[in-house]
Amino acid sequence: MNQWLKGAVMALTLFGSGITASTASETAGDDPYLWLENVDGDQALDWVRARNAVSQKELEASADFKPIHERLLKIYDSNTRIPFVTKIGPHYYNFWRDAKQVRGVWRRTSLAEYRKPEPAWETVLDLDALAASEKENWVWKGASCVHPDNDRCLLSLSRGGGDAVVIREFDITKKRFVADGFQLPEAKSDVVWADRDRVFVATDFGAGSLTDSGYPRIVREWKRGTPLADAVQVFAGAKEDVASGAMVVDSGGHHHELMRRATTFYSGESWLRVDGEFKRLDVPDDAQIGLWQDQLTVELRTDWVIGSKSYPGGSLLVIGLADFLGGKRAFANLYTPGARKSLSGLAKLKSALILNELDNVRSKLYELKQVDGKWTRTAIDAPAFGALGVSAVDDDESNDYWLTITDFLTPTSLHYAVLGKPGSEQLKSLPSYFDAKGLEISQHEVKSKDGTLVPYFQVSKKGLKLDGSNPTLLYGYGGFEVSMQPGYSAGMGAAWLERGGVYVLANIRGGGEFGPAWHQAALKANRQRAYDDFIAIAEDLSKRKLTSPKHLGIQGGSNGGLLMGVMLTQRPDLFGAVVCQVPLLDMRRYNQLLAGASWMGEYGNPDVPAEWAWISKYSPYQNLRKDAKYPRVLFTTSTRDDRVHPGHARKMAARMAEQGHDFLYYENIEGGHGGAANNQQQAYMNALAYTFFWKQLR
Repeated sequence: MNQWLKGAVMALTLFGSGITASTASETAGDDPYLWLENVDGDQALDWVRARNAVSQKELEASADFKPIHERLLKIYDSNTRIPFVTKIGPHYYNFWRDAKQVRGVWRRTSLAEYRKPEPAWETVLDLDALAASEKENWVWKGASCVHPDNDRCLLSLSRGGGDAVVIREFDITKKRFVADGFQLPEAKSDVVWADRDRVFVATDFGAGSLTDSGYPRIVREWKRGTPLADAVQVFAGAKEDVASGAMVVDSGGHHHELMRRATTFYSGESWLRVDGEFKRLDVPDDAQIGLWQDQLTVELRTDWVIGSKSYPGGSLLVIGLADFLGGKRAFANLYTPGARKSLSGLAKLKSALILNELDNVRSKLYELKQVDGKWTRTAIDAPAFGALGVSAVDDDESNDYWLTITDFLTPTSLHYAVLGKPGSEQLKSLPSYFDAKGLEISQHEVKSKDGTLVPYFQVSKKGLKLDGSNPTLLYGYGGFEVSMQPGYSAGMGAAWLERGGVYVLANIRGGGEFGPAWHQAALKANRQRAYDDFIAIAEDLSKRKLTSPKHLGIQGGSNGGLLMGVMLTQRPDLFGAVVCQVPLLDMRRYNQLLAGASWMGEYGNPDVPAEWAWISKYSPYQNLRKDAKYPRVLFTTSTRDDRVHPGHARKMAARMAEQGHDFLYYENIEGGHGGAANNQQQAYMNALAYTFFWKQLR
């Protein structure tokens, strides 16, 4: 269900004329800034506009802002970007935004045409024209097409960029919406094709149909030409769950229909339709299952003991589906993790699997093939440094696959490869958007508070003078098993590296760099480990004299925004500037705001006194101090973010203002959880952030 995603009241402490909380929490009634949680309230939006005006006036007046903004916008709108494609039927589809097509255009071409430096594209849907004709601010959220005809697609369109979408059936042959087709009003829906005239739909069916996290808990089977109200309920989860939804897999001539009940963000139940009935699959609740032809794959998050065999968390297992349903458990173990090795991805081709491994945060590829009932593993030649991405061109209907290659200084390239054939064909590559001459990538590691070795990447000038004066940007996330890997960022290169800045990427616990165990090490009561890791890296940067607190800035968004808030309140002495983006900050109420309840598997439940006891120790909103000296911070968020509530950033800023601290705040009125709905908004918000860093760190 990750595609939808993610106490005790104690005494208050008085500081001067304002009331703020100590490490304890306040009740809802004690929080003076609850009114800022009213997303579209007039009072709240007036506050937002006033704060925006202050930030915009200051940062736009900087000599850095205009050149950075113009440079970023030129990059984001550039026609030299890679138009990544998805194969649907005989065509290759791409969604594209630029200066002329602000909301974007869905278009297609042939493979022969795509191989050309400048392909000829056929427009399928112009979102700018659609938005103008319907007077809606449509933001593209993707398309799902029916198998095997691939002529009808379910399009997801968002108003302003939020997670909630309108779903409408579209005929890609006639390039128009189907008047009497499948349609759903705006909601956080999950709809998948079962066949041409049947879909599984999980949406807001009315009272009682959503979970506490705000996602669907009921799945219905909806037949073409019938009212949604008449669709038959085929599955339901509990109100306390995260979500329920369907998955349909067509592979190697096999058709599989499944239901998935996510009881937490990381655990749940998988149900497979067998002989017309859904039967629960006997696998660990926290495992991820997949279907490939007539095989069942199982990726483990924790150790699994079956009879006399034990498989460690992070392993990849496979077994014939018929054998599994018949009670057999003779799994083949295709991958076992190591101390610094983990499974990063899996591509399913017609006759083999391609396994993507992270070895000390560097990608390695392997071909896994079954011959005479036995599995073989063969290394695939690939660059030794950087990040690799692998995906099937047309699911598992051929042995063709896409390969992307990138690192911090190497422009991303897209390759077309065929399993069993040496080498690959480079189809597209980014140009060098910034001057990387004289820059180098290095990897370092430092001991965290508990002795754990934590790695980080550094991108800087060769022969850099280690005198503590280098403006340095340290980026971190550390959550939800997400791996921070090397990648080419044209914007960061142009706005930061090329101008003399140093960039550092942290691989702290909570992420997935070393598999599920690296993530689980910082869950719930152990959350502080992720923060200790980040602190250790920051201290090491100063110890090595790469930089010093005065010149060290930090940045993170969403869960990384929470990381920024914790750094601000726990170790303000280590940093000169903080950019805190679409953050979680009020951890006492996070589970009551939008999708927050879905993340209790990550952070814990603040309504349980024992769990609030450890959450309260780091919750930024409750740990602000009037008498503390904080580095200057720029908060950015989006009014239209319906995943992480903008109230987190609003209330944190309001409390800082109450206590007399210096900060800036900017809230985009649209844009969803990504913060921006188009290239112009993205360029503007990033220009604000980089301008802020240059202003504070030089």
